[in-house]
Parts: sequence; C-alpha cells; structure tokens
Amino acid sequence: MPLLEGKNALIFGVANHRSIAWAIAQALAGEGAHLALAYQERMEKYVRDLAGKIPGTDVVQCDVQQDNELDAAFAHTSEIFGGKLDILIHCVAYAPPSELENPFLETSRAGFQTALDISAYSLIAMARRAAPLMKDNGGSMLALTYMASERVMPKYNVMAVAKAALECSVRYLAFELGEHNIRVNAISAGPLNTLAARGVSGFTGFRDQVANVAPLRRNIEQSEVGDTALFLSSPLARGITGEILFVDAGYNIMGV
Repeated sequence: MPLLEGKNALIFGVANHRSIAWAIAQALAGEGAHLALAYQERMEKYVRDLAGKIPGTDVVQCDVQQDNELDAAFAHTSEIFGGKLDILIHCVAYAPPSELENPFLETSRAGFQTALDISAYSLIAMARRAAPLMKDNGGSMLALTYMASERVMPKYNVMAVAKAALECSVRYLAFELGEHNIRVNAISAGPLNTLAARGVSGFTGFRDQVANVAPLRRNIEQSEVGDTALFLSSPLARGITGEILFVDAGYNIMGV
C-alpha cells in the first residue's frame, strides 16, 4: 500500500515547476496523497496548470498576510477533504528585493515586518487553522528553512532572521501540538535554482562553492527535498518532531 494512501495534504508555496513545493507535491502524490495547492492570486494560472498534472488535485486561493483569506482557505480545504487534514506543507518566504540588495544594517522597519510576517508568522497562522482538522487523527506540519538562520550568508540579510524565527516557531509548535499527535518539522535545503533563490545576489557562485566543498561533492536536486518531505510526512517519521533536517549534500557539517 502507498505510504500516504488516504491522506490529505495542503501545500503552500508552489510558484512554478522549479518550486521546492512542487517537488514535494509530486513526491506526496506519488505515494497516494490527495492534494490541495494554495496559491496567491497572481500565481493562479501557474498553479492551476501544475495542479492539472496530478489528477484529483484541488486548488485554494490564499494570501497568507490576510487572516480572512487564511480562514476561507482552510474552510475550503475542510470541505474538500471532508474535515480531515493530515499534512500541511509551508514553503512560503518573501522579503522585499531592496532588503536583499542593501546592507543588512539598512534593513527597513517595513521590510523587516514584511519578511517576518510572510516567512515566519504565516506558519503559526496556518498551524492554528490546520490543528483542528488534524486533532482527531494526528498529522504532520512541515516548513522549509535555510542554514543562513545559523551562519552569515552575504545578501540573505533579513531573510536569515526570518528563517531563524521560523525554526524557533517549529520547535514551539511541536511542543504545543505534540499532545494531539501532530508533528512539526522543517527541512533545511541546500541552494536550489528556484525563483526565490535567483533573487539573492551571488547565488550562482554559492552553488558552485557548495558543489566543491560539500562531502557529496555536488548540489542537491529538488526531488531530494521532495523525498525527504515524503519521509517526514509519513508514518515512517512518526517519532520525529521539532527537528530541522538538513538536505544539503552535507555542506552544513563543513568548517571550511
């Protein structure tokens, strides 16, 4: 029997075919999960086109900065899945481009608030709405982070702060939701050629560095993150919660 047969998954963050969220969607669907993809209005066409590639996939509109849209999205999700959600995937992150171009010292108050709201607080907002749909049977919540939360990555700037807040949120949510058999984890992925990554200055050079330094002597692929998300979302990871799991070809262990 497929690992996720009969399981329902709501995925935030699909933007195009290179999105990590899309790789996760494909991995979950490949093991039997019924999917719903949440999209921001401006991304509707791309998400609907991709959803059509996985039979039975639903789509839900949601701007994660708007509480009324979050309420509506989870209400719609509850209708689609008959009141039962098993898996929540959070692949949402954003900072205004200027905040990644200017020195970190010049981070604006508005830019800081935007980055933290979209990239970190949104997980809390989603978890609060997802938990009632998971409490009867337990479930898995999963976020995406990056090692810049722990080490300086030039030009990642306020996004690094947001990822640190996201990781801390994962631990607190794991603690509070554990009594309901709801697990909360994050994957810290190596640099991938995604729409978001291309907005960071020096990205190409950093990917080259990782390929030279990482123990596996290569960069990772989106599918490897998707497979790890499948594991963490499945019963195989039933004893794992509050963890940040690195999928970066081992780069994070290196000191030089």
